[in-house]
Amino acid sequence: MKGFFISFEGVEGSGKSTQVGLLASKMQEEGLNIVVTREPGGTRIGELIRNITHGRENVDLTATTEAYLMSSARAQLVREIIRPALKDNKIVIVDRFVDSSLAYQGYGRGLSEETIWQLNKLAIDEVLPNLTIFLDVTPALGFSRRNGTEKIDRLDLQQKDFYDRVYKGYKKLTVNFKDRYFVLDGSKSIAEVEKEIWDVVKSKIKMQNAKLQFKI
Repeated sequence: MKGFFISFEGVEGSGKSTQVGLLASKMQEEGLNIVVTREPGGTRIGELIRNITHGRENVDLTATTEAYLMSSARAQLVREIIRPALKDNKIVIVDRFVDSSLAYQGYGRGLSEETIWQLNKLAIDEVLPNLTIFLDVTPALGFSRRNGTEKIDRLDLQQKDFYDRVYKGYKKLTVNFKDRYFVLDGSKSIAEVEKEIWDVVKSKIKMQNAKLQFKI
């Protein structure tokens, strides 16, 4: 498949959304053809699902239902946005992808990594990121950053041990899929993290597609 697919992962408050925006702006400055989206969401159907999975009123949502909803939103995003963009040789940047389900539902909810993979086989349709950027920030640091600054949704209201399991799950994923993972210290300054991300992205894309030219 053509194009290049980048996903961002991390716990709440890791700085994903900030860095997604910065990377997208940098790529646009370089004249690169990009598509930026998020999970769950990014499509009309996906945003409706997000309202369910993130709505504070849906505290009775079971772990299994949550996992199915996440994979459903993903299936829509892959077919409506990601796959078409990659076929058009665009660079796709996604704020969360299947690794979030592996970490949150697989490890956090205790459904297991294998169960989540099986559930998502049809959803992702063999589409996986070329590069997954993990902003390594502990749950404690992440939530200290978010205190009073962001809207609290359903996934922010879990117990501490849930987020600890999610974080440990991410650490396992960085080992299990080390060929596509780039792990960086998310506790550094925004500018430092931005530079590290740009350096690795530029290098990876050049390696895959020599036709992409950069101004710097």
